[in-house]
Amino acid sequence: MTNGRVNPTQRLKDQGMNGLGQVYYNLLEPDLVSHALRRNEGTLGEGGALLVETGVHTGRSPKDKFVVRIPSVEDSIWWENNAPMTPDAFERLHADMREHMKGRDYFVQDLYAGADPEHRLDVRVIAELAWHGLFIRHLLRRPDAEELARFAPEYTIINCPSFIADPERHGCNSGTVVALNFDAKLILIGGTAYAGENKKSVFTLLNYLLPDKGVMPMHCSANHAADDPEDTAVFFGLSGTGKTTLSADPDRVLIGDDEHGWSDRGIFNFEGGCYAKTINLSAEAEPEIFATTSQFATVIENMVFDHHTKDLDFEDDSLTANMRCAYPLGYISNASESGLGGHPRNIIMLTCDAFGVLPPIARLTPAQAMYHFLSGFTSKVAGTERGVTEPEPTFSTCFGAPFMPRRPEVYGKMLQQKIAKHDATCWLVNTGWTGGAYGTGSRMPISATRALLTAALDGSLEGAEFRRDENFGFEVPVTVADVPEVLLDPRRTWDDPESYDRQAAKLVRMFADNFAQYVPFIDADVKAAAIG
Repeated sequence: MTNGRVNPTQRLKDQGMNGLGQVYYNLLEPDLVSHALRRNEGTLGEGGALLVETGVHTGRSPKDKFVVRIPSVEDSIWWENNAPMTPDAFERLHADMREHMKGRDYFVQDLYAGADPEHRLDVRVIAELAWHGLFIRHLLRRPDAEELARFAPEYTIINCPSFIADPERHGCNSGTVVALNFDAKLILIGGTAYAGENKKSVFTLLNYLLPDKGVMPMHCSANHAADDPEDTAVFFGLSGTGKTTLSADPDRVLIGDDEHGWSDRGIFNFEGGCYAKTINLSAEAEPEIFATTSQFATVIENMVFDHHTKDLDFEDDSLTANMRCAYPLGYISNASESGLGGHPRNIIMLTCDAFGVLPPIARLTPAQAMYHFLSGFTSKVAGTERGVTEPEPTFSTCFGAPFMPRRPEVYGKMLQQKIAKHDATCWLVNTGWTGGAYGTGSRMPISATRALLTAALDGSLEGAEFRRDENFGFEVPVTVADVPEVLLDPRRTWDDPESYDRQAAKLVRMFADNFAQYVPFIDADVKAAAIG
């Protein structure tokens, strides 16, 4: 059987998981929702959405994530960014987790990571929570019945939130643990019910495996022109930069909102769904994403709601500001069915500059693109965290450092080579502040950002007049239709130009100080492009 209740010894005994309760294989959405409700894992919301809470963990636990240190990966893991775990500690963790699992029911989903059959990864997820099975069924790609009949997992994830790790015995930092063993082809997750750990564990796997196949893994959204799949654009960006919003252009086809690969054949989505933030989500600003929050089987995570009417409160962040919804990509009307696109003609790097220094758009050379890709800059602003009283720079290499098992130069060089080979045009887009820093200036008008992106994607911006930015050396358009000319020169938007100059010099130093870590590993052209 591929759907329903199966004796666990038929499929899991080879992984040493004996004595389990009932094991449910590849249940479809209605059954997963039913089991989650029967087990009191959540509440049925409007339209059949499933409302759940994740407990103490309302986000990922990066300090509890480990890679097993084994000879096969010793020389290829970026150990400064990935905490090591000994093989012996992992074996104890695995044995103790299997013992803990005995007598409990589990939900197994056999899924694909990757829309391109040539590069996809076959992943089995064994989940203690039925709603985790529903979540990962949304986020990865679903084989059909014939494919399931011959499915053989390459990697397995065991997710057991009720298992609490022992730091002394298991070589971890707390009762929460996410441990990846490349030789065992196994990921163990314990002590957290935050479903995003499932998704990002798969992304980490792909970030390690795909470069050896010549595929560039990317933390980005992607879309293509409605009438031309070869006219593809990718959007890199950290949280709060507008990656999901700006790629969800109703006039273009959405390939995906978060994780993609760039192969010799073009772009492909890793996922089959979306995991969107819902704080301050509105039907006016993002109607398609808003509509998914009342569709059947959408997972609504950590949102406050009225227990009588089931109305969601999109402004109440008392549980967490990281409230989210997970849904299949097909819930978005202009989403791609194939998850495939051509080689990118345009690459957009989004940043939220709370210092008010960067222009709303700039054109980058391939070397400058690698510089800004390795920098991965955005800003935290005052009030977002305790103790933050002025803008703080955040540099997350490759726009996704927590998920990068290899050294950043590996990804940076791949991007630089692919940009050069396929003649992609690269743009840096600032969705942050203008007219002053956060607290003095104002947020970049979304209408201006959309107009600039439209001009970049339709090619009209290529013919504009450009000036060279004195601080960063990239090219900035002088005039663009439907965009106030003053916005394109950030210094002119400040009441005190000398204050702008001081702020710009400060940001340039921050970039340089952060980039110093990569200088020994990069080519001369990137060093020359670093600043000005």
